[in-house]
Amino acid sequence: MNTTKYIWQNNKFIPWDDAKTHVLTHSLHYGSGAFEGIRAYATDKGTAIFRLPEHIKRLFYSISCIDMQLPYTEKEICEITLKLVAMNELKECYIRPLAYYGYGKMGVNPIGAPPEIAIACWAWDSYIAHPSVDLKVSEYVRIPRSVSIADAKLTGNYLNSILGLLKIKGTHYHETLFLDIDGYLAEGSADNIFVIKNNKIYTPRLGSILAGITRQTAIELAKDMGISVEEKNLKLEDIFTADEAFLTGTAIEIMPIRSIDDKLLGSGEAGKITKNIQKNYLDLVRGKHTNPKFQDYLAFV
Repeated sequence: MNTTKYIWQNNKFIPWDDAKTHVLTHSLHYGSGAFEGIRAYATDKGTAIFRLPEHIKRLFYSISCIDMQLPYTEKEICEITLKLVAMNELKECYIRPLAYYGYGKMGVNPIGAPPEIAIACWAWDSYIAHPSVDLKVSEYVRIPRSVSIADAKLTGNYLNSILGLLKIKGTHYHETLFLDIDGYLAEGSADNIFVIKNNKIYTPRLGSILAGITRQTAIELAKDMGISVEEKNLKLEDIFTADEAFLTGTAIEIMPIRSIDDKLLGSGEAGKITKNIQKNYLDLVRGKHTNPKFQDYLAFV
């Protein structure tokens, strides 16, 4: 990893190598943690964190799902995050807040273990270093909301994603694609999916998927471009016959999909609509988008 000078942990800015926790930390054993993935970008006005309040709001929603109470407000965590990026003198970076139940008791029930929180940031250019990606439909299904709280970023939920990715280890596939329990398109291991057909965009409805902040941004950008977006249940045949498709996520940003199960989508190249949304997104996060309604999405360090 690209290390930095400081990590914020439990109300202290400490050197990167000193950020440690006990091996009997509750969340290490039971997945009782919540996290966020956030990016900061270089702009003409300095470093800016993209949609910071929205990410921290979702973090607090996730921790509420596991009955965790932190001694900080959303505003305080936003301010600490801005200060951490500044202290590490990063022009662009990935930011990872993690709230977890710490050391103090064992047993599945987390109540009684102390709530802890840490925030780290580091330079991370490309999550997947390819201009477009090949997906494999997973044999596993996306965790349904009858099993867990699917729209929360809980650490334990991501075992599902890990298993899906391990199945494509050593293959030519870059990402796995999950269907939901009813056989509809859900999402990737850490990204939402969009399908384009006849100049209209479709994306799975909320429920068994993460309510991605990049997903919502892509929807807003598409509508700003005059493109219709519909959230609906989508079958595999809908994406196999699509003109274009792409993934969205904080780490992956806007990523064109080349193929699924070795079936090329459209021409096999990134389509016009995908490329336009990708360009507008990159302009937005770097402060170059011309529509003033998006300007509040940047929190300057």
